[in-house]
Amino acid sequence: MSLKELTVTVGVASIDQSMERTKEYLEELAFLVDTAGGKVIKQFIQNLTHPDSRTYLGSGKMNEVKEYIIENNVKSLVFDDELTASQIRNIERIIPSCKVIDRTRLILDIFSNRAQTAHAKIQVELAQYEYLLPRLTRMWTHLEKQRGGIGMRGPGEKEIETDRRIIRDRITLLKKRLAKIDVQKATQRQNRGQFVRVALVGYTNVGKSTLMNLLSNSDIFAENKLFATLDTTVRKVAYQNIPFLLSDTVGFIRKLPHHLVESFKSTLDEVRETHLLLHVVDISHSNFEEQIKVVEQTLFELKASDKPTILVFNKIDRYSWVEKEETDLSEPTKENISLQELINTWMAKTGIPTVFISAKKKQNIDILREVMITEIRKLYTKIYPYRYINEVYTYNESDN
Repeated sequence: MSLKELTVTVGVASIDQSMERTKEYLEELAFLVDTAGGKVIKQFIQNLTHPDSRTYLGSGKMNEVKEYIIENNVKSLVFDDELTASQIRNIERIIPSCKVIDRTRLILDIFSNRAQTAHAKIQVELAQYEYLLPRLTRMWTHLEKQRGGIGMRGPGEKEIETDRRIIRDRITLLKKRLAKIDVQKATQRQNRGQFVRVALVGYTNVGKSTLMNLLSNSDIFAENKLFATLDTTVRKVAYQNIPFLLSDTVGFIRKLPHHLVESFKSTLDEVRETHLLLHVVDISHSNFEEQIKVVEQTLFELKASDKPTILVFNKIDRYSWVEKEETDLSEPTKENISLQELINTWMAKTGIPTVFISAKKKQNIDILREVMITEIRKLYTKIYPYRYINEVYTYNESDN
């Protein structure tokens, strides 16, 4: 097993982002680094009104980071925000011995490593070139030196394309290829017949693929890594003789690069054109409520926020809490509220069907299926009423 690349991460606590929130974000960034094949050995946080326009950090903190990197032979310096070309260039002048990577490039690197199908590879390559183009000047040294490791996977490793015209031509070609694939995917969706379509959505690493395998008796790749699933997988499923199409989709994340959102348009169309969303949430995560908001905002941007939704709280087997003393009159928090209290709270305030499960332990899956059947029946009577006879759906093998 190869040694993991030593990495330092950097974040800024600003007027828009508290210190506590910045620490949480850096924990997520560390998970991203681990997924990309690195090991975070130090985190630096600076309190600033806003990130420095020249070097993201102030000069004093940047020198502190530089000294630590040199002393510990750190290979990668990862920032929790997207950096401008000038910021990257300035930081590299200060710390020339270390790769400077921003959050966007790190996510692109993970997507590049995860892409398996030709479709996903084209989408990722397009996003990489869109990111690369405005940063071409500073990327020259990276491409020329052919560095490997975190943040260095990408189109430049195989063939150095530093000329802007060549890259623009490549972007144009990739967009044409994706346009053809978009047409093919749209045709495939139209040819799926008159079935209700259900899509699993949620923050990355909440257990969507594990749940997909459970609900559809499939064997889709799933692991405890971010963005384990890039390609949308669709399976035909039938409960109580009621068939529907179930799809697993790429996970969302805070600050999802707009290059990826645009490049993965045809993949995300699966979400736009679905009839019912299963919004999967990791209830054991300390900040799951913000993750819910990130997913809801992403769905809004995809124009899919108005779709019928079932809220599925997963990983109840990993939920932990500390019981409050009877004399403790402080406000209840995520850390000292019991699972049952949390269930009661969310059941009362969501206003939509809400289920609490453990896909890994197969807890309450029957309850989830019953809720799904109820919602899918409603959709059939609304969208395809003629497929019902006396409110009983007849599922024929010929429908396959």
